Amino acid sequence: MKTINATVLKEMYISGANNLYNHYPEVDQLNVFPVPDGDTGMNMNLTVTSGMKEIQNKESVDLFVVSSNFSRGLLMGARGNSGVITSQIFKGFSLACEGKETLNAIALADCFSKAREIAYKAVMKPVEGTILTVIREASAALSDFVKKNTSIEQAMDYFLEQARISLAHTPDLLPVLAEVGVVDSGGAGLVRIIEGMVSAVHGEVITRNADLSTVSHEPIQNDIPLYAGAKLTEDEEGYGYCTQFILRIGEVGTGKRAFNEKTFLRFLSSHGKSVVTVRDDDIVKVHVHTLTPGNMLNYAQQFGEFVSITIENMSEEHHNIEHGQVATDMAGNIERNKARRNAEAAEDNSETEEIVTEKPYALVVVSSGTGLDEMFRELGVDQIVSGGQTMNPSTEDFVKAIKQTKAQNVFIFPNNSNILMSASQACEVMADTPIKARVVPTKNIPQGITACMQFNPDLEADDIFKDMKSSLKTVRSGSVTYAIKDTDIDGVHITKGYYMAMKDKNIVSCVSDKKEALLDLVGSLVRKNSAVVTVIVGEDVTPEEQEEITNSLNEQYGDDYQVDVWSGGQPVYSFLIGVE
Repeated sequence: MKTINATVLKEMYISGANNLYNHYPEVDQLNVFPVPDGDTGMNMNLTVTSGMKEIQNKESVDLFVVSSNFSRGLLMGARGNSGVITSQIFKGFSLACEGKETLNAIALADCFSKAREIAYKAVMKPVEGTILTVIREASAALSDFVKKNTSIEQAMDYFLEQARISLAHTPDLLPVLAEVGVVDSGGAGLVRIIEGMVSAVHGEVITRNADLSTVSHEPIQNDIPLYAGAKLTEDEEGYGYCTQFILRIGEVGTGKRAFNEKTFLRFLSSHGKSVVTVRDDDIVKVHVHTLTPGNMLNYAQQFGEFVSITIENMSEEHHNIEHGQVATDMAGNIERNKARRNAEAAEDNSETEEIVTEKPYALVVVSSGTGLDEMFRELGVDQIVSGGQTMNPSTEDFVKAIKQTKAQNVFIFPNNSNILMSASQACEVMADTPIKARVVPTKNIPQGITACMQFNPDLEADDIFKDMKSSLKTVRSGSVTYAIKDTDIDGVHITKGYYMAMKDKNIVSCVSDKKEALLDLVGSLVRKNSAVVTVIVGEDVTPEEQEEITNSLNEQYGDDYQVDVWSGGQPVYSFLIGVE
């Protein structure tokens, strides 16, 4: 094949998106720090899936239309830093397609070069050894390789080869990757996308696998140490019954119990293997391998009613699973239903949408946990975007929240370093509207609380922003969470299931008791000039534990500092600590 037209490009995009979907759990497992936040694969998957929805059911013979629609979908669906960078890669590719009816190998190389250029521009301080390195090195190699007579197949095969080589070298550029024994997760996700695109140019468009546990878990390249203890064991692969269901969560007071995601997941994990859950509003999709599927269903029905159920004996029906893709691909069904709702909403709110502003200022924060939500509302926050570690909101989520404020100036508090880029991208989307949105670069909840408290509506917008941003320097913060694997980082031995006291990404200690971890962390954060110690307890901390912790902190620090202990109800983190 000498050229790519709109039809082939569409197939490449869809195949790339599907291949990433089939392998995103592996990418999630490339987790440098042993905390339960390995969500790079999910973020990239949701981002690219959003782009695929924009082109999947649309016919076009215009190369640029296909590419720009895909790019627009990625932009609005971008989640996490990896998702935002991925959206910028394909934005660059799209820009290079403008005015072209087809792409030959040389033009294709130019598109990937533009992809690299735009991706690097999107990152204020590019870090090598990441997805940026992979697109830079692979695109540069491709530009040197292609000639007039180079076929598309040859070009894409070479591009994939170079991307794999670049990925293998990411630990040489980021020592922390080498220390833990993994390659960069964002780069790995990009390689999976490229693999799917290569398959399409060879005439084989990859489809989504109904059951991700049946996907081959071979490394991206045989000599690349892709996993850090992530590969499924043979026992997990063939464990009892493959049980999948969609549960519609019921309302408390209608005979159903209140749904708690962490508790729900803990039960599934203790009674099965290969657990995957996907939540979309009031719908929860579950995949689990278990010897007792009836127990799973009885437990789940306490929280709602089933939309659909699929149970298969893996030892007897392994070879038949592939024939039930449409029926069992429930994550795909959820995404398709959500896409349909979004499409209907887009028709109702087309480009003629009028954006109304009714007040001068508004605050938008990212929060997860009923206690945290209430704290932010008391501080005068206008819109709360649900999310945080493990569930990063998309660019579109921020855009909707910004519009709903109906304010002339909107200040966004991401409260997570992995959400900063999505929030910033939303501000760019709003640039040509009557609303001026800007991001106060809060990287954690304590910073977000401090910055919100600094808000003074009597000042001009620029002064408000400056004061809130400056206040971040006054906060020292950290967190306590549990370790998901055994490893060693910075001289600290990490034991799976133990509690880690973390000051940013520096691990202070790893101990079996959460209270001990908290005291270790507070001790590392306080200084002579500190005045206030704030501890926000998570959903796994009981009222009795909270009272005991409050007494211990006051006994140890109450004479010198103001100690505030609040119930945040946040998942994942037992404690969030801020010292001012």
